[in-house]
Amino acid sequence: MKSSLKLTLGLASAITASTAASSVAHAEDLTLCWAAWDPANALVELSKDFTKQTNIGMKFEFVPWTNYADRFLNELNSHGKLCDLIIGDSQWIGGAAENGHYVKLNDFFDKEKISMDDFVPATVLGYSEWPKNTPNYWALPAMADAVGWTYRKDWFSKPELQTEFKAKYGRDLAPPKTYDELKDIAKFFQGRDIDGKKVYGAYIFTERGSEGITMGVTNVLYDYGFQYENPKKPYDMKGFVNSADAVKGLEFYKDLYKCCTAPGMTDAYMSEGLDAFKSGQVAMQMNWFAFFPGLYKDPNVGGDKIGFFPNPAGPDAHFTQLGGQGISVVSYSDHKDAALKYIKWFAQPAVQQKWWEIGGYSALKAVVEAPSFPKSAPFAPDFLASMQMVKDFWAEPSYATLLQAMQKRVHDFVVADQGTAQEALDSLVKDWTATFQDDGKI
Repeated sequence: MKSSLKLTLGLASAITASTAASSVAHAEDLTLCWAAWDPANALVELSKDFTKQTNIGMKFEFVPWTNYADRFLNELNSHGKLCDLIIGDSQWIGGAAENGHYVKLNDFFDKEKISMDDFVPATVLGYSEWPKNTPNYWALPAMADAVGWTYRKDWFSKPELQTEFKAKYGRDLAPPKTYDELKDIAKFFQGRDIDGKKVYGAYIFTERGSEGITMGVTNVLYDYGFQYENPKKPYDMKGFVNSADAVKGLEFYKDLYKCCTAPGMTDAYMSEGLDAFKSGQVAMQMNWFAFFPGLYKDPNVGGDKIGFFPNPAGPDAHFTQLGGQGISVVSYSDHKDAALKYIKWFAQPAVQQKWWEIGGYSALKAVVEAPSFPKSAPFAPDFLASMQMVKDFWAEPSYATLLQAMQKRVHDFVVADQGTAQEALDSLVKDWTATFQDDGKI
């Protein structure tokens, strides 16, 4: 989930690829809409094989994450014909299905023998299904993603730091398995001088304007017992969103922010985290797996200097925040048959394998559950583990309103020091209840 973010990685090269692709004459052209970032550039390369096989040309409309949601949700809501295919956020699925923006794919999947059982269950639930937990499919899982962590492996391995840490905490300085361990490590590095430079413990999401702090704090909240609703009664949130354990989780996130992050990170999300890690400011960084291939290749902090680990566990649970998107056929397209051909092509195991190899994240079981997968990249085992424990934010048609409420309540408490954690979550229950009442769901 990345709905309106501060990232422009790969924009120039993506636009260049789009222009080049559109200059070649084909029997028919499709336009695929997505965000401008490194995986989109990989998709441009991958799609050249589709054009060779079908003589259907591919154009690409990639916009910065900052404008991604506004640009394409406006396009869908106005019934525009720009996008034949769209890689839309997981949160859009409810509204896109109920408002008729996407083509329902069940009959097509049945005809082409594309089985959702062949994809990682969490991605089917997160990217394809509406209503949730029903066999109604509006997208093919396209870009699997989740929150994970990077760390400075070279710093962790310094003998003098290993000795000092073990003397203080009674265990080796190693990637944390719990949030308590992560906080200890973050405190250990906070304000320390390494290689002549002052460094900080951890980078976490705090961004207020779109979804950043929500996508960060949920990783802790889930692990402390936060639930969106009563499992036995939909939209019954009191005592689940604002449980005593959820309050402890929110307090922990604030404590981590206050004790162990770099100064000035009051409104920071993906790009700021990448910058902080690449510039050598932080020992550990929360971010999306989508960026880990690029970080591993970074000449300054990649290679042997970087390590990866999945989201740590909390006192009673172990989850991580789902990211990623599915690919859908836009119902207003004049080229739906050709767009469906692209979906069929993209679903092939050989294509999915190449997608993983060149920088995308496949959700196909045949790729990620292959015996060779864990050794295919240094972050592959942690990605695979993460996709087995993901949770996602609301995918309701009113998700934007629900998200704005959480952004405000959490940011006001964590960053702006307003009120208590209990008050923040109590207020969030009231906000969400009002939204679902307006929707007629309560």
